[in-house]
Amino acid sequence: MSHIDYRSAGLQLTSVVVVLAIWEYAGRLPVSEAFPSLSATAVAAWQMMRDGSLPQALGITIVPMAIGVTISAVAGVLLGLATGLSRRTEWLGIPLFLVLQAAPLAALIPMLVLAYGVGLATKVLVVCIMAVPVIVLNSYKAVRHTPVSLLEMGHSFLGTRRQTIFKIILPAASPVIFAGLRLGTAAGFVGAILAELLISPTGIGDLITYHQSIAEYPQMYAAIVAIILLSALFLEFLDRLEVTLFRPERRAV
Repeated sequence: MSHIDYRSAGLQLTSVVVVLAIWEYAGRLPVSEAFPSLSATAVAAWQMMRDGSLPQALGITIVPMAIGVTISAVAGVLLGLATGLSRRTEWLGIPLFLVLQAAPLAALIPMLVLAYGVGLATKVLVVCIMAVPVIVLNSYKAVRHTPVSLLEMGHSFLGTRRQTIFKIILPAASPVIFAGLRLGTAAGFVGAILAELLISPTGIGDLITYHQSIAEYPQMYAAIVAIILLSALFLEFLDRLEVTLFRPERRAV
């Protein structure tokens, strides 16, 4: 690891430590009775891990989240590539995804519940509605902003359309595509929790609602932090995947 990498890692660690220290200090003041300290939240998280309530809730939440995020990633990238490569597909699809991105999801959930009930399908659909537009629009923009010089080079070497897409457009567009995947995944995680809060009280959403209702705020924050950490780990996985597939210059020597 280079000196720059060590410095970057040190700054990231410092920022995390500062935020955690502020959390502990604010919780001990306290700024609010509903805002526990970091230490109290950590103790609550340990107790929830020991009694199994937190792992069980995470297991329930992960199912619609994993299905929805997987469908969103595959469909979003494919649709983004299609709209970026075809003007006709762009005219048909982009307005729809702009509307979906701007639509207030909370207003759509009652309609989804009426149509599909309160089961797994509705939760997966909520995740997809949150994630797909972000991924599609970022992938579309990434393809459209492929450097013209690279495309001209491919034409000068008599590259086929397939070769141009896989050897020029995808590698050039990969940073923005993966940025869209990260944003879409984060939106999908929000959608999964929103579905559990508004559709049926299960998983992490049920833990948050229950502990809030009985004023056990350390347990409530422990559940919130758990899903944030899970989301952060998945985003880190996407970053590593991007480096492995498309960014060899960022790999460790």
